[in-house]
Amino acid sequence: MPETTTRATSKFNTAELSFDDFKKIVIDDYRIGYESRQASLIGRREVLTGKAKFGIFGDGKEVAQLAMAKAFRAGDWRAGYYRDQTFMFATGMSNMKEFFAQLYANPDIEKDPASGGRQMNCHYATRFVNTDGSWVNQVETMNSSSDISTTAGQIPRLLGLAYASKLYRQNKELDYLKQFSINGNEVAFGSVGNGATSEGSFFETFNAAGVLQVPMAISIWDDAYAISVPASLQTTKEDISEVLKGFQRENGSNGYEIFKVRGWDYIALCETYERAISICREEHVPVLIHVTEMTQPQGHSTSGSHERYKSKERLTWEDEHDCLLKMREWMIASAITTEIELEELEAEAKRYVRECQREAANELAVVIKAEIEEAADLIDAFAESLPSQKETILALSESLRSSIDAGRREIFTAIRKALRLTVHEDNAARRALSDWLKTEGEKNAERYNSKLFTGTPESPLYVPVVAAIYSDDAKVMDGREVLNAAFDANFARDKSIVAFGEDLGAIGDVNQGFAGLQAKYGEIRISDTGIRETSIIGQGMGLAMRGLRPIAEIQYLDYLIYAITIISDDIASLSYRTMGGQKAPLIIRTRGHRLEGIWHSGSPMSVILGSMRGFHICVPRNMTQAAGMYNTLLRGDEPALVIECLNGYRLKEKLPANVGDFTVPLGKAEVLKEGNDVTVVSYGSTLRIVQEAAVELESMGVHIEVIDPQTLYPFDTENVCGTSLKKTSKLLVVDEDLPGAGSAYILQKILEAQNGYYALDAQPKTLTAKEHRPPYGSDGDYFSKPSVDDVVETVYAMMNEANPSKYPAIY
Repeated sequence: MPETTTRATSKFNTAELSFDDFKKIVIDDYRIGYESRQASLIGRREVLTGKAKFGIFGDGKEVAQLAMAKAFRAGDWRAGYYRDQTFMFATGMSNMKEFFAQLYANPDIEKDPASGGRQMNCHYATRFVNTDGSWVNQVETMNSSSDISTTAGQIPRLLGLAYASKLYRQNKELDYLKQFSINGNEVAFGSVGNGATSEGSFFETFNAAGVLQVPMAISIWDDAYAISVPASLQTTKEDISEVLKGFQRENGSNGYEIFKVRGWDYIALCETYERAISICREEHVPVLIHVTEMTQPQGHSTSGSHERYKSKERLTWEDEHDCLLKMREWMIASAITTEIELEELEAEAKRYVRECQREAANELAVVIKAEIEEAADLIDAFAESLPSQKETILALSESLRSSIDAGRREIFTAIRKALRLTVHEDNAARRALSDWLKTEGEKNAERYNSKLFTGTPESPLYVPVVAAIYSDDAKVMDGREVLNAAFDANFARDKSIVAFGEDLGAIGDVNQGFAGLQAKYGEIRISDTGIRETSIIGQGMGLAMRGLRPIAEIQYLDYLIYAITIISDDIASLSYRTMGGQKAPLIIRTRGHRLEGIWHSGSPMSVILGSMRGFHICVPRNMTQAAGMYNTLLRGDEPALVIECLNGYRLKEKLPANVGDFTVPLGKAEVLKEGNDVTVVSYGSTLRIVQEAAVELESMGVHIEVIDPQTLYPFDTENVCGTSLKKTSKLLVVDEDLPGAGSAYILQKILEAQNGYYALDAQPKTLTAKEHRPPYGSDGDYFSKPSVDDVVETVYAMMNEANPSKYPAIY
């Protein structure tokens, strides 16, 4: 094993420090670590006594995180694990009161700036989006991307955060983006539990970083368990750094520098992190720091005790090798401090943490108490106005006032109950109660339901609409060429745009949308990747968080599923879970719908619609519309998925004269053909089928109105479908997804959200693919997905049902 994999043993470098300065640093570190431990202990008690909902803490990991914090600089990034509280305290990216505010789910963003009470404790984030949508200066701040609970889910994002430094260093055209990088000198720090290294996203991303050679530093907190499962059941050789030895770089090869150090050895940890991060920062290579012999004094979380699965011998060992205990022993033995001084420090730390906990609890309690009193007073006044029901209504306010640890849920439950009990009454007191409920409901919607998208002036929803312009001699060309021209124009316009994916670079993607562009703009901006969908998306997310404009390509829509966890858990929820404090305007480009074969013709729209709220879902019917959507999205600041039609690349389209500037607005449905008999809503490839069917239907005396929603999320914000339905009174949704899937979503939007139900005079219909995946070949396609024949006969049958004499049955 190369030298860098051995445990560091040399003395802590004090060459530039006096002994008094050295003592001060060490003692301050111990104080932070001890305070963090007390936060873990108190936090667990608060959960077990019912004052908080759930707790997961970083006890046992304190000393390693103190060492890691010493190597972290302004401009650096973290994509971490939910046990990093000591690191967050040591870097100043969080503090004790914020820790407890999050534990109590305080929705005040000033109290819990990481999530506004939306995330459980120890899920950290720094805010890098201003209220106007502008970015903070990231090189002046320490930066933490928002944590997620899914194990190893943070690692794909880490790749992108590190890859951004590589782009900023190698592409001098990006020098103008000085608020995001200083010559790519930033390191992306990641942390993960040893159990999570068994996840595919860890291995996939680990390999990608070794190939790309990016300044990414992964720390593995190894306490020998993953909840109750020991390392012997999860890791080959019970040692992840042994497994990963093959990634160690050698002369002339890419790869990692791998370090291994014990989690209770303060001096070795400080030296190891100083050395590892110096290599990572200066040489731009990834490093792995495997921190072993860690403990977890309180077990995995508040959901159970580790005594259930750890042997007495293991528990005894953990007591003896507790990192703070070992640091304490070393400090006394090295004459850095004394037992008496440490006892004083520890007593003061306990007082400080308890004071922070009480203040955080009281700050929320005072607000809730005031709302309880206000609501109860209104209920009392209402009770006085109704002598016949006074006792019943007063019981609600009395129960509310006497409830232990009541929250807004109890307030609303009491008021709604009072209003339900008096549904036949109408007086000023009742109206006051109802008005209060409405006003507070709006506040709570902001507290708990807002910011699915950032919604700032930078949103793509506010990008000005620019119509496509066609000259008299506009060229007619393949759709792929229109798309290519649009990409070319955008890459020339905006130097921060990058694109990457499988087969995207050298050959210009499998359908030639990027043909010739790598040669024109260089491999650093348009690049090929390995077959690794999860880390492709993570790569894009990290870049987008650092001010770049990435287009991440997933070759076929079917394979988007491989990346759905990072898409759904991480990117889609980012704005919401940070209450608008973070954003990642990633564009995912893919293609799907009509083709042949089980794995190249999918339209899993229900999966996408159910898991990607927080993304704009664009379903252009042709490449010109796709180009206009890219033009819009690349001028906005929110994530989006664009699904191009697989069978549309070689269909002929006119080239707009302003191909890089015209925009297609999101959420604006378009009527492609007017008609009075049936409203037919479809998107993507099936629109051509519907349009072809419309011609035959006209010959049969049926005039359908064909509507393209263009985006499924947002869906038809101007109620074009509902307005059409008022004219036709009949609705057919044609969709390539499974029965009851994407079509059910569209029906809900039209019939419920747009009140289309009231315009119907016939049962609404859906025409979808069969329940299985489409088989190979044209015949398989015909018998599995909606065809022109299917559309004609379904519409005609609806007309037959309405007027059988005029439209006699075909069969």
